[in-house]
Amino acid sequence: MAALARAWSVALHGVEGHAVEIEAAIGGGLPGIHLVGLPDAALHESKDRVRAAVVNSGRSWPNERIVLALSPATLPKAGSGFDLALACCVLAAAGVVSQSALERTVLLGELALDGRLRPVRGVLPCLLAARAAELGRVVVPAATLPEAALVDGLDVHGAESLSEVLAWLMSGRPLRRPGSIAPCLRTEPPDLADVVGQPDARHALEVAAAGGHHLLMVGPPGTGKTMLAQRIVGLLPALEPDDALALAAIRSVAGRLPEDEPLSTAAPFVAPHHSTSMAALVGGGSRTAKPGAVSLAHRGILFLDECAEFGPHLLESLRTPLEEGEVRLARAEGTVRYPGRFQLILAANPCPCAPPHDRDCICPSLVRRRYLGRLSGPLLDRVDLRTRMQPVTALTGAGEAAEDTATVRARVLTARAAAATRWAAHGWRTNAEVPGPVLRTRFALPRSATRPLDAGLRVGELTARGADRALRVAWTLSDLAGLDRPERETVEMALYFRDRRAS
Repeated sequence: MAALARAWSVALHGVEGHAVEIEAAIGGGLPGIHLVGLPDAALHESKDRVRAAVVNSGRSWPNERIVLALSPATLPKAGSGFDLALACCVLAAAGVVSQSALERTVLLGELALDGRLRPVRGVLPCLLAARAAELGRVVVPAATLPEAALVDGLDVHGAESLSEVLAWLMSGRPLRRPGSIAPCLRTEPPDLADVVGQPDARHALEVAAAGGHHLLMVGPPGTGKTMLAQRIVGLLPALEPDDALALAAIRSVAGRLPEDEPLSTAAPFVAPHHSTSMAALVGGGSRTAKPGAVSLAHRGILFLDECAEFGPHLLESLRTPLEEGEVRLARAEGTVRYPGRFQLILAANPCPCAPPHDRDCICPSLVRRRYLGRLSGPLLDRVDLRTRMQPVTALTGAGEAAEDTATVRARVLTARAAAATRWAAHGWRTNAEVPGPVLRTRFALPRSATRPLDAGLRVGELTARGADRALRVAWTLSDLAGLDRPERETVEMALYFRDRRAS
């Protein structure tokens, strides 16, 4: 009769972890290792890594038939993070480690051939899954202990090698424990006072930050489009604890989690280059799809500078995340979902030659139209605010100094607090998240206030979606003005920011 043993690990599917029970059976046939349970190529190769690590750690490898089963059998398993669990399970079946020592214990980590324990991606979502499955103890590579410290309610241990783990399982020799979480220091972004002029664009940026709206800035080079975009992060509030943890999980899966500050409460700012690929923008890759810039900007800013230089297929791929707040990537192994609720900031030159002043443009009208025509109507319809940047005519002015970030941020936070209070019972945080039908029914404005929207719909200047988005902007403008609800003037101002001539 074959000797049996069980251990636990976690399989990642996107940012969702699933507890995996690993079973080892030794005996009953010719010597060999058989791994079943839908392993990918990296996991299939773990048989040789695990055997070498066990032997080089001073333990004997059973010279018998070994069957390793990963359950649920229908769930695809990927990566090298199962190595440690496989090794301990085989040694438990061989009688080296007692089965009781492995009960309710999750083992994560890749094994080097000499037995060293190497870090793997996605430790944070793996620990969240272990906690949800009520598996009380977890062993992770020591290098990932700062990341593991973010999850409470688990008995977490860190090890440098397989030998340390075996000594802990067999004789209780203590392993490393996670330290206290270092306080997150907010890094102050560049100040808004650095931007010269551009009152309309500054106002649009403030409205975008206050309501969570998407923004398009069009203007000649050197007018401050990138400067303004980089400064919107300083206007946004700190992330809620759940959002910060979700962002950390995405970064962990992508291998982008900073070791010195794993849990950041600052809104992310992601600015991919226009030559980026589809997989880098929305996520993807061979076999298991990895998160892209859209997900790394979750609850923050995705900035596309020179957006007209992006391929049309890249820009159109943003339409679904903009509406639904998530990215769905279909592969042969299944469909993975990554969060992707972000604010889109677009910046573009008015034409390919992009002179400092429009009077110097040498582009024919058809070329100018085609250039910004790469931003399709359906995409622009999802952009709430559009503003035209004007050439800077003087670096210093005789008027008052421009408002700094702290002053504008105070107004933004007040407006956000008003919106959060109003929508709290419905589960929405910002005006940009409120569905249009709600604004037109339960929170309907007087006919006198919405008459400009009706006029725009009647002459074809607005779509139904555009009217809903203008309503959301109007609510944000009223929050910034301290009003209880939008008036006709705020609705007209919202339509001013949607004027197609601004782009």
